[in-house]
Amino acid sequence: MATEWSRQLRDLAQRVADALPLEVAEEVVLTGSVSRGVADEISDIEMLVVTPEPLELAACFEHARAAGLQELDTWGAQGTPTRRVSGYREGVPLELIWWPREFAESSIDAIFLGDVSASADAIANGVALRTSGSVSRWQARLSHYPDELAAAQIEEAAVTWGGFTPAGFLTLARPGERLARTERMMDDASRVLRIVYAVNRVWQPTHKRLAARVAPLAVKPDRLAERIEKAFSEPDPQRAMLVMTELQSETVALAPDGPNVNRARRWLAAVADVLSK
Repeated sequence: MATEWSRQLRDLAQRVADALPLEVAEEVVLTGSVSRGVADEISDIEMLVVTPEPLELAACFEHARAAGLQELDTWGAQGTPTRRVSGYREGVPLELIWWPREFAESSIDAIFLGDVSASADAIANGVALRTSGSVSRWQARLSHYPDELAAAQIEEAAVTWGGFTPAGFLTLARPGERLARTERMMDDASRVLRIVYAVNRVWQPTHKRLAARVAPLAVKPDRLAERIEKAFSEPDPQRAMLVMTELQSETVALAPDGPNVNRARRWLAAVADVLSK
């Protein structure tokens, strides 16, 4: 059931959506923790606004201001079809992502061509605050995760697990290598999650609220979120890397056979042997 704060934030999001001109915002989708009903007192409101034609950032600012947002700002890469506006209304932080309709349609198409991003999860679990019918159509498409796409995602995720001598992994455990080690472990953890979500045919979300995200998944390594936390909090570098390597090994054991997956199984076993000694 949705939290009380989620309900309050959803009502606020609806007021923002209602304040946007009909001819400008044809689809307004509530995403993030509020759409899932799990928002807490530090959650913000995230919304996708789809417009018939591309808008300049200045126009997005004006529409956001007219909808009651204050302290407006933007973030992210400029010069793309996406416009981003942040601000506050009634003391609550909001983030509005603006997509022109053509870009929205091509983004949905790109998901099924392998460009899987958090937008797939956001839209699949979004709540339409205003729609001309596109949201339900996108969600119907996203209700099916194709087997061939899952296989491609799994193979791509496993591609970095192999190719150099397992003993070379020990160089990351040397003193003074915390940044390189953390960078590698972060990439490995992200690849573990990509495989797990693909195996379960679930669009990959962001890494926030990880324990709650992976809890419903039927196929996953034991104590998945807990072990990822353990790997990053373990003070001994070699032990931290071993925890992550064992998690990787269990993950590829759950994945279907493939050139990269099969190589990863052999290589990760050798790495675990080196680290444990």
